Amino acid sequence: MEPNITLKELTAADLPVVKQIYDWYVLHSTATFHTEPVTVDELRDFIYIGHPRFKSWLILDQEQPVGYCYLTNYKKRQAYDRTAELTIYLAYDRAAKGTGKAALTQLEAHAQAAGFKNLLAIISGDNDRSIHFFEKNGYFQCAHFKNVGEKFGKVLDVVGYQKEL
Repeated sequence: MEPNITLKELTAADLPVVKQIYDWYVLHSTATFHTEPVTVDELRDFIYIGHPRFKSWLILDQEQPVGYCYLTNYKKRQAYDRTAELTIYLAYDRAAKGTGKAALTQLEAHAQAAGFKNLLAIISGDNDRSIHFFEKNGYFQCAHFKNVGEKFGKVLDVVGYQKEL
């Protein structure tokens, strides 16, 4: 059955839900390089709320939160304004159910409407599920940074994936 996925623009009131989803990845995976749960205030440092171009959304399935996604600066310099970095986190039990694909399709449409020409996904080198997801959806590897992070006693690479809109 196809998921009924919609994106709802994030508000400050949604940040506790985002924190709950994100903290699972902090504590159980290398999908994020945070090693300790973050506070709601720390989330505001990297998830924009109310920005005119770099938007953030809750991912809803039949009005129930099942993840979040956002667009952010690749770098905070004007020449990069044509490019956004995207992030998608699903509740840990939502993988491989079509939720990510439905969210990505809508996220890309929002990015294109905002005038972005390139999207970048920055992924832990051992996150095979995310790498496969982005490759399957038209992204190509454009960067590979070796041994740049360490979590759970494991030294980790970071890979960059790009899609031109």
